[in-house]
Amino acid sequence: MDKKRIILFSGKGGVGKTTVSAATGLKISENGKKTIVISLDPAHSLADSFNIDEKTRLSAKGLPIKINEKLYIQELDIQEELDRWWGEVARFLELLFHTTGLSDLVAQELAVLPGMEEVTGLLYINHYYRKSDFEVIILDLPPTGETLRFISMPTILKWYMKKIFHVERLIMKVARPVAGRLTDVPLPDESYYKAIETFYENLKGVDEILLDPDITSIRLVTNPEKMVLRESIRAYTYFNMFGINTDAVIVNKIFPKEVVDSCPSLKGWLESQYKYLEEIENYFKPKPIFKVPHSQKELVGIEGLKWIAQRLYQDRDPSQVFHKEQPYIFEQTSEGYLLKVKLPYVEKEYLDLYKAGEELIIRLGNVKTHILLPKKLSDKEPASAKWREGYLEILLK
Repeated sequence: MDKKRIILFSGKGGVGKTTVSAATGLKISENGKKTIVISLDPAHSLADSFNIDEKTRLSAKGLPIKINEKLYIQELDIQEELDRWWGEVARFLELLFHTTGLSDLVAQELAVLPGMEEVTGLLYINHYYRKSDFEVIILDLPPTGETLRFISMPTILKWYMKKIFHVERLIMKVARPVAGRLTDVPLPDESYYKAIETFYENLKGVDEILLDPDITSIRLVTNPEKMVLRESIRAYTYFNMFGINTDAVIVNKIFPKEVVDSCPSLKGWLESQYKYLEEIENYFKPKPIFKVPHSQKELVGIEGLKWIAQRLYQDRDPSQVFHKEQPYIFEQTSEGYLLKVKLPYVEKEYLDLYKAGEELIIRLGNVKTHILLPKKLSDKEPASAKWREGYLEILLK
């Protein structure tokens, strides 16, 4: 049996990734594979893409909605997910905020901490991949900034559970009886830590799924515009840092030449688009570049999504892995071990590199990634680093 597939769609807000995600899911389902499309974007518009009425959408309460025999969609409702997955954690946070004098409603809103939607998405990936009969899982990710938080979350949670959680739990167990007599501020009890532990158990192994290029790939959705292209390039670099395979770039909303010919005032816009299309080809080769023309009208509902899917994929199977590369490569040399990290389009002055324990940490601007070294290299230190053909080559001695 073939491996299940996970396809993540990422891009700047407004580029059309929700529509592309929906069209991809529809085409895969029509090819006979049971598929679910999940929206993590807070500004949910996935149901709108399928022209689903508001009553059906609200009654689903964040659970899957059936589109056809092989296709389901799901818009996560974070308030419902708090009870479904977070349990005692959410209730403790609400109590804590309420103690400061905030109203119940405000306390409930503040209890939805940044990152909860992204982590909940990871839970569903793990659950659907391991315990459901869905063959393809598609995620419509939030705009690029939140996407980076989504892909870094497994590393952060693993670090917290390994380094902090058990120590914090022990300290609180010892200090709670004394501290409870000195303050009215609620302190987390054992049920709080048990909820976190159970929550983490449900996430175990999701990082392995995300990093397997035969299972998971990201598709960047972009437009032929300067600001959008720059953000797409930054996102691509970050995905490489985290070791997730980008298997295609989708350029959406391209004005066809014949449209411009009939409207000379668009000539400058067309020239600009084709200039950036050329840049996209140069930046992302040898990855496949899929191009979707501007539809000249709003595309919603099954027929509209079929129109997009046909122009996007034509006769190709959207569930296949279109391109695969290894972001990290270890090589043994006469001087030591060489770690090659694919980081194209990065300026050297914005990058920092250091080692902590068994991990090599690469920081690019405000984003950092941890690379866990093999046990054989865990005592090695970075001796030098240099750029060569889009890779950062780090010599470990």
